[in-house]
Amino acid sequence: MTPLPKRKSTSGRRDRRRSHDALKPSASVNCPNCGEPRLPHRVCPKCGYYQGREVIAVSKED
Repeated sequence: MTPLPKRKSTSGRRDRRRSHDALKPSASVNCPNCGEPRLPHRVCPKCGYYQGREVIAVSKED
């Protein structure tokens, strides 16, 4: 037989254990070139700029 807990865990102890399981919102910054929100330290997917210079060429599909 496998071991079982001696007493029922209280809801407070259970909830304190789960307090770190919540999802955190992802950080975003505005692109200084086009103003669209993007992830920090990544190339802007809208304009293709990173740190003031064009890294990838993005085609204009209007």
